[in-house]
Amino acid sequence: MDSARHPDASPLAWSLPLRSVHRHAHAPPELSPWLRDLPAVRDLLAGFEFSPTTVFVGENGSGKSTIIEALATTLDLPHGGGTSWEGRPHAQAPPELTDHLQIVRGAGATRGGFFLRAETMHENMTYLMEIGALRAHTYSQQSHGEMFIEMLSGRFMEQGLWILDEPESALSFTTSLSLLQLVREREQDGLQTVIATHSPILASAEGAKLVEVGDWGLREESWESLDMVDHWRRFLADPRRYTRYFD
Repeated sequence: MDSARHPDASPLAWSLPLRSVHRHAHAPPELSPWLRDLPAVRDLLAGFEFSPTTVFVGENGSGKSTIIEALATTLDLPHGGGTSWEGRPHAQAPPELTDHLQIVRGAGATRGGFFLRAETMHENMTYLMEIGALRAHTYSQQSHGEMFIEMLSGRFMEQGLWILDEPESALSFTTSLSLLQLVREREQDGLQTVIATHSPILASAEGAKLVEVGDWGLREESWESLDMVDHWRRFLADPRRYTRYFD
């Protein structure tokens, strides 16, 4: 990682709920072969610094969701998604990588956090309605994406840390912009957001540390230099450049 590309001089960095992560001094001696061979995991364990807004992008299988889930469970957020205060039992064992991570928190940082897994988003919103944390009559008349945005902008907006894994799966173009605005407001309020995404919209978050995940491991990039952005530009300019191979 080229740390010079994203200087971490802001005093805000010292109060982030998630300042950095590295290999735990008392980690188990071995990782499973598939984790050990992931370049992204190798780079993470070597030490990684977070910003108020950090966005991971990369192809399926690159390891970005593996990293996101392990960060969330190391911070004691439910593996299935949700918050640490709900009292909901952890339905799954934490991922293996969790035992290998040492989190560094900012001094005085709030421990409140919210974790979103795209595949369990609807389940979590249903659970929150069941326990009265969300108003069922309000959300029952909204689309999935509208429910998600209103949920985040309500009682979860002031959580110190959001960890979001592919939130765009429920969002249209317009609601993706709404989430982008929420992320910006959170950073302005001194709150932190970590996202894994395939969306060039969410990756355009102003001032975000953009990390491209791939065979090289973790590398910081500008939005314009992301492979994902290049592919979308090429596709939108000429879809047949890609779809002609379907014939």
